[in-house]
Amino acid sequence: MSEFNDAVIAEFRANKGVVGGFFANATVLLLHVKGRRTGRDLVTPLLYLADGDDYVLLGSNGGAPREPLWFGNVEAADTVRIEVGERTITAKPVVLREGAERDALYSRFVEYWPDARDKYEQNTDRTFPLVRLVPTGE
Repeated sequence: MSEFNDAVIAEFRANKGVVGGFFANATVLLLHVKGRRTGRDLVTPLLYLADGDDYVLLGSNGGAPREPLWFGNVEAADTVRIEVGERTITAKPVVLREGAERDALYSRFVEYWPDARDKYEQNTDRTFPLVRLVPTGE
């Protein structure tokens, strides 16, 4: 994990899910997923968009040419865990790479986090995938 992520995770847990700095005024969750190659438990702080009871994540990687590593791990997982505020939730990931649902959610996501459109898209030609996390009730 990076020092940046470590600091965000510590702040998230100390403040019941509220963080400042880069993530100030954003909804943030902590994604727990096993590495698809290493089997290690990984934790990544991410912005999310609420959609009903679901949580939507954007695989932008800041506009880097490749998808973020966490995305491939989520795509390979049957379930993931997320920390939202003080709750820990098990969820089923549904990857959205194209289609009307992806496009509608992407439009909502960039309204919420304009940097995705205004900055990240400028750095790459790839289309950013989304993942919908559907709580399983477990």
